[in-house]
Amino acid sequence: MSTQLDPLSLSADLLYTVKTEGDTDWLQDHLATLERSRLDRALETRDRKLAFWLNCYNAYTQLLLEDGSELDGEAGRLERWKFVSRDRIPIGGVRLSLADIEHGMLRRSKHPWGFGYVPRPFPSSFERRYRLPECDPRIHFAISHCADPSPPITTYSPPDVDAELDVAVEWFIEETVTYDADAGVATVPRLFHRYRGDFGGKRGVVSFLRTYDAIPSGRRPSLEYESAIRTPDVDFDADIDEFRP
Repeated sequence: MSTQLDPLSLSADLLYTVKTEGDTDWLQDHLATLERSRLDRALETRDRKLAFWLNCYNAYTQLLLEDGSELDGEAGRLERWKFVSRDRIPIGGVRLSLADIEHGMLRRSKHPWGFGYVPRPFPSSFERRYRLPECDPRIHFAISHCADPSPPITTYSPPDVDAELDVAVEWFIEETVTYDADAGVATVPRLFHRYRGDFGGKRGVVSFLRTYDAIPSGRRPSLEYESAIRTPDVDFDADIDEFRP
């Protein structure tokens, strides 16, 4: 009976089973051996790709953490890099890393560094075949990061994925963004700086925050990024076009 499950059902069932602490071995096995023809049919639209890769990323983040790859708040940069960069996720006959899914599939082959402007070099044929047609910045609020609380979504589904992304964004912004009207300053997490290009630059970040009512309409505040070390708010937008994918 399980052989009748399509890739989208498998990814959703895997994430749900991880969250409910059930047996995931058979689901992982089926995802690992998916035929490309089945993936082609299942991931033929943007919404389907988005739901599939979000479910896979969030499921495997938890599975890898549970599989002896424990990371805590004191984990160094090298340990965190190894955690996301090792090819330990078998899907459709290839082995992917969390970084492959996040930066290759979900961000449409963008480099993890470079403020979201620099393309990811040498994407594989598998990546080019199944990646998103464009980078939707809302994915940053929908994927689970090792030390961060998980987004309040059980699983993502193609018909509702945009509404579910909006819920994830609203929840994250409510928890992390503050606006000081008197000072004209919005304090935001550093991911807005780290992936500035995904949002369309500084002006895009402000517009994004305005869309989700984190700052009032018509206001253009300064941005202050949460960090132990204050990062100057340099505007790269005017000169960065040559680096866009």
